[in-house]
Amino acid sequence: MSTKEYVDKVIAEVKAKTAGETEFHQAMEEVLNTLVPYLDKHPEMIKAKILERITEPERTVMFRVPWVDDKGEVQVNRGYRVEFNSAIGPYKGGLRFAKQVTLGTLKFLGFEQIFKNSLTSLPMGGGKGGSDFDPVGKSDAEVMRFCQSFMTELCKYIGPNTDVPAGDLGVGGREIGYMFGQYKRIRNEFTGVLTGKGHEWGGSLIRPEATGYGAVYFLCEMLKAKGDSIKGKTIAISGFGNVSWGTAKKAVELGAKVVTISGPDGYIYDPEGLNEEKVAYLLELRGSGKNIASPYAEKFPGSKFIAGKKPWEVKCDIAMTCALQNELKGEDAKALIANGVKYVVEVSNMGCNAEAIELFHKANIPFAPGKAANAGGVATSGLEMAQNGEHLYWTAEEVDRQLHNIMINIHDACLSAAKEVGQEGNYQVGANIAGFRKVAKAMMDQGIV
Repeated sequence: MSTKEYVDKVIAEVKAKTAGETEFHQAMEEVLNTLVPYLDKHPEMIKAKILERITEPERTVMFRVPWVDDKGEVQVNRGYRVEFNSAIGPYKGGLRFAKQVTLGTLKFLGFEQIFKNSLTSLPMGGGKGGSDFDPVGKSDAEVMRFCQSFMTELCKYIGPNTDVPAGDLGVGGREIGYMFGQYKRIRNEFTGVLTGKGHEWGGSLIRPEATGYGAVYFLCEMLKAKGDSIKGKTIAISGFGNVSWGTAKKAVELGAKVVTISGPDGYIYDPEGLNEEKVAYLLELRGSGKNIASPYAEKFPGSKFIAGKKPWEVKCDIAMTCALQNELKGEDAKALIANGVKYVVEVSNMGCNAEAIELFHKANIPFAPGKAANAGGVATSGLEMAQNGEHLYWTAEEVDRQLHNIMINIHDACLSAAKEVGQEGNYQVGANIAGFRKVAKAMMDQGIV
């Protein structure tokens, strides 16, 4: 059996065992198919069934979360934690609170997290969790009661040397605070069990901006590799939350022109580009509790709100997905290519679907996958863990310096791994192989566990 036939067999077996988990299937298939040239040179990993083991979570926890709303009515949500792989460190990955959360969603995110965390070079395994609870429109008291109930169960499975969750979609500083308080109350210990904490009680400076900052640093390295620069480039981004805010903030600071943001209701086109005041307004918009982008156009004359559409129809040099998985599809890729896009960066996890990625590759447009480009968020969470371990606070400049260096190293690792297998310049292949290699070797060293 050839290596490709073996990989196809593993993919088919995993799909058969996990019917209905389409996002997990997409992520798993994307990674495994790119590993063929590496596995060709490492038959010992095939013999040790590394693929079969790495696609199966070490532990999956699912539990009910009962809580009482402001009307005194009992509500019941479902909670999850997927502890996917701990070969190189304690499980690390965010908690997502959104009504569309399912086990398949969290398995895709946890699987991606294995390789993303490996790329940072920090000792962190891969995990993900969350709930189908939607914090939008809930009062602070309701969010607190939900978070306390959620943590009452989750606390049995996490710890600073076991599993260290962070925030994600729907989980910001407020939610992390409520969960940390409940963990501390139950376990009677003040420890770095969650990241994304408030700076006054163990959090790291620039953590909220870190995913966006890191993505822009990665983009700058892509541009540099082509003898290019971010200065003066027109950038289209999606979303208007922390990730979009951090991306826009750093891109504007470095001289780029960011012309779009978006929400579920449509997108904003601002031909003048975002400035410091507009970037600051993104935080206000997110803090309003309304999941819409349209108020931006009312506040800033000259910008335009386009209802029900995505920003990928706008002419730009660089497209950066900052919202959700599979937000950029084949037809969007065709529009971007027709409009002359030069670089595409996934800042959201798996922001582009398989058809879009293939079209970018065919058009020779450098494409940065999320597991590499958005690793700055979890990298800074790792730096927060280091600060907690030392009982120290680092300056914003020190955290930013370390984050910048990590993103440069990730970029270089992707290019180097791609070159080794004859796929020079292919960031997707490079990221998957570089991320997989470290974890697979650790699994080999630790035996059949």
